[in-house]
Amino acid sequence: MQLALFEEGVEGESFPFALAEKSGYQFCKGKVGSMDAHKVVAAIETAAKKEQIIDGSFYRETHALYHAIIEAMQGVTRGQVQLGTVLRTVGLNFAIIRGKPYDNEREGEWIAVALYGTIGAPVRGLEHETLGLGINHI
Repeated sequence: MQLALFEEGVEGESFPFALAEKSGYQFCKGKVGSMDAHKVVAAIETAAKKEQIIDGSFYRETHALYHAIIEAMQGVTRGQVQLGTVLRTVGLNFAIIRGKPYDNEREGEWIAVALYGTIGAPVRGLEHETLGLGINHI
C-alpha cells in the first residue's frame, strides 16, 4: 500500500521503494483514470506485463494478477465493481508488487495490487479518497 501512496523520487519518500528492492520484490507503479472498470484492469495488466512483473504467456500469472486487481477494485468501489454505469469515475495511483513473502520457499510467490486515489461523480470537487488492496498467490 505504501508504494501506491508514495511518489518515487520525492525526498524522504523513497524508503518503501528501497525496502522492496532490497527484499527482492519486483514492483511497478502507475496511474489510471476512467469511468470504465475494464480500462482500469487493462492499464494495470499492461503495466505488469510491460515492466515484466508477470509473464503474459503464462495463464496462471495473468489469472493471479486479475484476481488481485478485482479484489483491490472491490475495495475502491465498496464491493460493487461498477463505475460508469452508476455515473462514477476514478483517478487512481496503483502499485503492483510480486515476491516471496514467506521464509519457506514452498509457500511460493504472491502478487499484490494496491490502489489509492479518488472516486465520485464525474464532476470536479464531488469525489472523495478511496483505496483498495488485492493479494493473490501465483
